[in-house]
Amino acid sequence: MKAEQIMKKQVIKVKEDASVRFVIEKFIENGISGVPVVNDGNEIVGYISDGDIMRFIGKHKENILNAFYYVTVLQGDDDEFEERARKILDYNVMKVAKKTVYTVNWDEDMEKIAYILGKKQIKKLPVERDGILVGIISRGDVIRRAFEFLI
Repeated sequence: MKAEQIMKKQVIKVKEDASVRFVIEKFIENGISGVPVVNDGNEIVGYISDGDIMRFIGKHKENILNAFYYVTVLQGDDDEFEERARKILDYNVMKVAKKTVYTVNWDEDMEKIAYILGKKQIKKLPVERDGILVGIISRGDVIRRAFEFLI
């Protein structure tokens, strides 16, 4: 089975000039947690997820001491957190999005897709054809298709 047979063709995406506020609105409107970021030619230039946003607003500093790894939360009141949350809304999506995006070609085998999703611990894979975004595949899509004989 190939990517084109299991991918969703209606992809919710955002343009590279969008604000993080716009992205969050898309997440809320559509009940999703991540979207590809595309340029005017519909080429994938990034991917932003709720985790990327959480990493920004949950800012912390890291200390390494005596071979143990400690994470020390920044000291301060809730205003620092709220200020970071407010501030990020007006950021350009590309300031927060990942620029390295795992993708698959439209004719990729489902076994390789399952391997990538599992190995890279990602939830969704954008699907490209000739460098252009044409679909998206989630872990759930693969599981449903792989085990549809149970239904």
